[in-house]
Amino acid sequence: MREKYTQSPMVNFFALLSSSSTLLCCALPAILVSMGAGAVFANMISVFPALTAVSRFKVEITVVTFIILVAVGILHLKTAKMPCPADPGLGRACLKTRKRSRIVYYLSCSVFGTASIFTFIVPEFL
Repeated sequence: MREKYTQSPMVNFFALLSSSSTLLCCALPAILVSMGAGAVFANMISVFPALTAVSRFKVEITVVTFIILVAVGILHLKTAKMPCPADPGLGRACLKTRKRSRIVYYLSCSVFGTASIFTFIVPEFL
């Protein structure tokens, strides 16, 4: 019996949301301070005080985001090999959705990579 894997748009949304949370909590402060925009960062902290509480868990957030992105990548691999419907309209829609899904996934991975670099690597050199 062949298992069927389906992928909803919510999977991609969750991957993008989790990678964006890594960017906001951890990389944004590092980017602002490294650019010499410490006053902007201080103003951001006064407007969003929860940012400091969330940034205390940057390692945990990064690990969870990495696990989510790996799981979404595995789902992408499994669904990429599934056939699209034989109907021409549905087949084009299927291929278009797969392409958009792949773009969102790659965008999520690039956001995560950028955030991780600015969170863990760049501060070591400053």
